[in-house]
Amino acid sequence: MSEGLRAQKKHETRKTISNVATKLFIRNGFDDVTIADIAAEARVAKMTVTNHFPRKEDLVFDIRADFTAWPAALIRDSVFHDTRELYFEALGAEQALVGFSGPGFVRMIKESAVLTNALHEMHREREEALTDLLLRRHPEEGLGPVLAAAHLTTLLRVLFQEVFDRTLEDEKGIADAVWPMAELAFDQLEPAFGRY
Repeated sequence: MSEGLRAQKKHETRKTISNVATKLFIRNGFDDVTIADIAAEARVAKMTVTNHFPRKEDLVFDIRADFTAWPAALIRDSVFHDTRELYFEALGAEQALVGFSGPGFVRMIKESAVLTNALHEMHREREEALTDLLLRRHPEEGLGPVLAAAHLTTLLRVLFQEVFDRTLEDEKGIADAVWPMAELAFDQLEPAFGRY
């Protein structure tokens, strides 16, 4: 088997395991589903599950690497303005990176302390990535870049939570409702941090 086919097969197996696990978690509750249950349903060995997902919560947050690197990994020029642009692109596309999912998925997270803590940890990791980027770009400015990253990621976290809460209520038109809130939030931060 070629390296390309091997990588594709590995990706497909990972995606299958994640999808199966999410369905089981939503149906039965995160705490009541075991790795053995997931392996049996996905028709793979338990070791295959843990090789792809070292922690049980990683099965839920299979976008963790993208989530924590976003938006820092995509910023080209101005951290503030690129973050704003990336946010509205993701909001318009209703991406998981800004909180879009289904009501069952949100309920599963809210009902599990482990998953709630994992989500908080992901937000902290996102802040660390943005802080690191800003400190590399503005090493002479001391606390300013740290504060800018903290405020920007707090804004992203609050807007993420707004989308999550509205999703739990099965509200329609969430992106349209959150859009003006997000514009106001970014407008309020711009005088202090728009130069970054």
